[in-house]
Amino acid sequence: MSEQKSEERAVTLTPVPFDPEIEGALAQIVPADAPPFTPETIPGARASMAAMFPPAAEQVGDAPVDVVERTIPGPEGAPDLEITIISPRGVEGAVPGLYNIHGGGMMVGHRNMDVGRLVALVLELGAVAVNVEYRLAPEHPHPAPVEDCYAGLVWMAEHAEELHVDPARIVVMGGSAGGGLSAGVALLARDRRGPALAGQLLLCPMIDDTNTTVASRQYSGIGTWTRESNLAGWRSLLGDAVGTDEVSPYAAPTRATDLSGLPPAFIEVGSAEPFRDEDTEYALRIWATGGQAELHVWSGAFHGFDMYVPEWQVSQAALATRNSWFRRVLGLSA
Repeated sequence: MSEQKSEERAVTLTPVPFDPEIEGALAQIVPADAPPFTPETIPGARASMAAMFPPAAEQVGDAPVDVVERTIPGPEGAPDLEITIISPRGVEGAVPGLYNIHGGGMMVGHRNMDVGRLVALVLELGAVAVNVEYRLAPEHPHPAPVEDCYAGLVWMAEHAEELHVDPARIVVMGGSAGGGLSAGVALLARDRRGPALAGQLLLCPMIDDTNTTVASRQYSGIGTWTRESNLAGWRSLLGDAVGTDEVSPYAAPTRATDLSGLPPAFIEVGSAEPFRDEDTEYALRIWATGGQAELHVWSGAFHGFDMYVPEWQVSQAALATRNSWFRRVLGLSA
């Protein structure tokens, strides 16, 4: 009986409120009749998201960057990978490299959704960005997504000279599922003695399959990414293994028992979203090993706030803070 009452209290926890300045945007971002993620609705959700983001070359317009679409080898025995390379026009020498992994809860999303973010960084930092497409769950459960992403990183490091990238200044980055996959790739690179990363940028990363935190329960049915959506994403990726001791740390990085020896991490999350607690705890655990982590919890921010409400004052502050971190870990002047 006591366990049942405890569970009931957890489920009805009062959420941290959204900032009033952006709360009104939620009705447009998340329609009241938006269908839940199920095997039947995922294809339609993928198609809708794809229609929102045209190919990179169209999004870039007249920005002074070059865009190249390529197909590269995937993991051994797996299909090839599609990538987009975005470079400063006329790049010479060896510049920093950004290896980007898109979000979408492991079930949906496409690399084109991050083109705007990457073009801004390429211009700001003078970096070359490689934007990878990976197989999605549930058709391709773990380890397919993270192995695809790791294979793309290895290719980037091995072709650094061709790309005009300094192999000692590569950062893996992504938001939401892409943030979780970035954390998984950083663990794989450490454990396999793969590419030596300069940093890992984890934006509201999806890293805990257990969904047991207070934040996870606070955002049941509300926000841009709900507890229910998150449960569907993890179930798609892990099947019946979700929440059990069988889950790999490369799928759910909070399962890693050792967070030492990782590249410097930048971890960002909103105070009003399901990933707040797991992301904060990840930074605490990195610090406990003597590792480097920079943690930012933005007050009143919902999941993906910088993409949904880019003109919001907090979004602008978050972007400036990320750029500051990039410059510091990449050794760029202010």
